[in-house]
Amino acid sequence: MKLKSLARSLALATALTFGSMSGGHAWSLEEAAKPYAGTTVDVVFLLRPGYEAIEAMLPEFEKQTGIKINIIKHPYENALGEQVRDFVAGGDLDAALIDLVWIGNFAENDWVVPIDKFTSNAELADPELDMDDFFPLVLNAFGGWNGKLYGLPLDNYSGLLFYNKCMLKEAGFDGPPKTWQELKDVYGPKLTGNGKFAYALQSKRNETQSADSFARVLWPFGGSFLDKDFKSNLLSPESQAGLKFRQELLPIMPEGIVAYDHAETVNGFAQGDIAMITEWSAFYSSVKDSKTSKVADCVGIAPEPSGPAGRKPALGGFSLAVASQADEKEQAAAYLFIQWATSKANAKEYLERGGVPARKSVYELPGIAEKFDFVPALVESWQDGVPEFRPRFAEWPEITEIVQEWGTKIMLGEVSTEEGAKELGTRMEAVLEKAGYYDGKKPLAQ
Repeated sequence: MKLKSLARSLALATALTFGSMSGGHAWSLEEAAKPYAGTTVDVVFLLRPGYEAIEAMLPEFEKQTGIKINIIKHPYENALGEQVRDFVAGGDLDAALIDLVWIGNFAENDWVVPIDKFTSNAELADPELDMDDFFPLVLNAFGGWNGKLYGLPLDNYSGLLFYNKCMLKEAGFDGPPKTWQELKDVYGPKLTGNGKFAYALQSKRNETQSADSFARVLWPFGGSFLDKDFKSNLLSPESQAGLKFRQELLPIMPEGIVAYDHAETVNGFAQGDIAMITEWSAFYSSVKDSKTSKVADCVGIAPEPSGPAGRKPALGGFSLAVASQADEKEQAAAYLFIQWATSKANAKEYLERGGVPARKSVYELPGIAEKFDFVPALVESWQDGVPEFRPRFAEWPEITEIVQEWGTKIMLGEVSTEEGAKELGTRMEAVLEKAGYYDGKKPLAQ
């Protein structure tokens, strides 16, 4: 199967304007899908609530369209490698599931098709797509690269502070900490002891260490991975302040925290052993479900604490994009599925089933903020986040391995924050030099 052309001359806004009618008839999903009935779309899903939500909704899509969605499930840790192998081999995947930090890799390798190929097609483009209804930060961060839009955001996260209102009240607090320093110095001692812990920072050596632990303490303290010249910024006073602060959190966290992934962290909170965690919004349904959580009635949600540089919450999530290796019918069918799955019309049901949509309108509906009390904090975090919370260029998969190794060594006390940052920075710059960022072959874009 040959790659399809990525260039399209019509702008998205124009495409949507003229895409509202097809052959003189009002657009409908059923009519648009008729030429593709019987087509199977292969797509990777993760083992997370947002994907279970879409899977539960799929029978209605398949009934309306005759398109079969074949879901291949992977844990997050395997999803990138499995997709890369499929695309390199010219395999069967018709849609790509793209993490925030994979978008540069997928786009630069031409594994995915710019979405304007489909939004400029009046036969396929739903006039109710309403791109302006997506949060701009989320749409551009998850689906855009180098001025082009490839995917639409599906499973969208922001880092939030989950706190146990009952534990905090018993310790004399009437609300969560506003700053990281307050969390450590004021809340920490009163909430730690007798087998209970004030806080847990998921830090297992995989993307959890690099994204959820290491990066989380850089930005609020004014640090970053790279400076404006793409040199390591990890030895700056601000980055060092964040990394040292992480070490200072260890006494108020469970022993063995360096082996905690999301599951262990969320479960510790859900069992009532941990008073506060900073976790992705996608885990809201898990801690609020009395079937999986002993503290469902005690859960409070707030924005992540502020640091000296302000509130810089973790930003993460995925987009779905059409694979260039798919044939024309498969591409069209894949686009119709993506458009449907991320639609404004389906956002409320998706939310109610445990997903986190990136649609502004759903969070404005009456009663939504009261029913889902993470919404105000989530919406606030998406107003002004950090798209490059983890650099989004194609080299991140290689760099994250370095961050995981040396970030873990720092946490374990095997090296100092300075020693670890120096070695990490040296290795990171070697990757970037080889890739061509320092000799002008590649733009300094994240």
